[in-house]
Amino acid sequence: LGGPDPLDYVSMYRNMGNPALNVPEHWHYVSFGLSDLYGDNRVHEFTGTDGPSGFGFELTFRLKRETGESAPPTWPAELMQGLARYVFQSENTFCSGDHVSWHSPLDNSESRIQHMLLTEDPQMQPVQTPFGVVTFLQIVGVCTEELHAAQQWNGQGILELLRTVPVAGGPWLITDMRRGETIFEIDPHLQQERVDKGIETDGSNLSGVSAKCAWDDLSRPPEDDEDSRSICIGTQPRRLSGKDTEQIRETLRRGLEINSKPVLPPINAQRQNGLNHDRAPSRKDSLESESSAAIIPHELIRTRQLESVHLKFNQESGALIPLCLRGRLLHGRHFTYKSITGDTAITFVSTGVEGAFATEEHPYAAHGPWLQILLTEEFVERMLEDLEDLNSPEEFKLPKEYSWPEKKLKVSILPDAVFDNPLH
Repeated sequence: LGGPDPLDYVSMYRNMGNPALNVPEHWHYVSFGLSDLYGDNRVHEFTGTDGPSGFGFELTFRLKRETGESAPPTWPAELMQGLARYVFQSENTFCSGDHVSWHSPLDNSESRIQHMLLTEDPQMQPVQTPFGVVTFLQIVGVCTEELHAAQQWNGQGILELLRTVPVAGGPWLITDMRRGETIFEIDPHLQQERVDKGIETDGSNLSGVSAKCAWDDLSRPPEDDEDSRSICIGTQPRRLSGKDTEQIRETLRRGLEINSKPVLPPINAQRQNGLNHDRAPSRKDSLESESSAAIIPHELIRTRQLESVHLKFNQESGALIPLCLRGRLLHGRHFTYKSITGDTAITFVSTGVEGAFATEEHPYAAHGPWLQILLTEEFVERMLEDLEDLNSPEEFKLPKEYSWPEKKLKVSILPDAVFDNPLH
């Protein structure tokens, strides 16, 4: 109603739990505002009763009630506002199994619970409203080690493990901010027998992350600015067409779900029904951009083969490269880094991925600001050896550069400031 916060309100309930199921008493929070509450096009475009209402979901959170607590703490409402702000601004929706890297105790205390996984709320089923369907995604607070395990393997697998450990969540995945041990410290066998085995067997289901990243085309002379499609920090990236933006967003969205087919959708794919997870203006614009596709300048959508590329990541993004190589490419899949500051995207593909525009003959290819890099299994194994120290962040000194001259590939791990301030 015109206020600064994206959510209209957050309801807080005292839930008595279920002793028979080993569910402790807790506070239950439910957001209102990510779905369409009014149906009058003020916040979300009303698109009928069959599709998603607004973004199609609301957030919930279950916080263990401390002895003697008579009122629910209000910080979870602030947390929900923060997540909702991200959804409204980025137009990226959440799915069950997603993770959120938060890098700070959720309640601003000294707690080890500093990140989040998302899953279906155990009590609240999807509801049909007059303005569309709403599902309820529950926030589950996790430790850093649990987040990393979810990235390396998959969120659903870690959520299942959390359900089996009463103090770490139990069947209803209740967050206890005073939990001092990870599930792997509580039961060391979980890491080896479940997670490591899962990574080896399944690979990783994470196929896309928002990141601080950039790429340069080293095969072009630097003075050739006018015609260059390379994305350099400090230059204004060329805009992708609506279709391409949708394409990258769809590649990322698919990766946040269980994805069994290692297939990249074709560049000129028609938008499929049921994938309109964007806010109303974007939904309208992207549909219009299809009808006006003929007037998109040809040079913006042609694919270019590059001779030599330089990839740039901040440390957090760089630390995911081994996951990308071991958990995705060695399992015949793809992995995408999408820049949080612009249209830039970097997709690594293996030789088994269909629909990629990078090929073994031309392993580096760009489509506007979207770069694809095809890596053979042999080269992936070599890169994993050379990038071994990415797994030891405490010994890491920035900037750090890795180079494979015969492959004409260079990777730099740079301080955050380089990405936050393009003038650096």
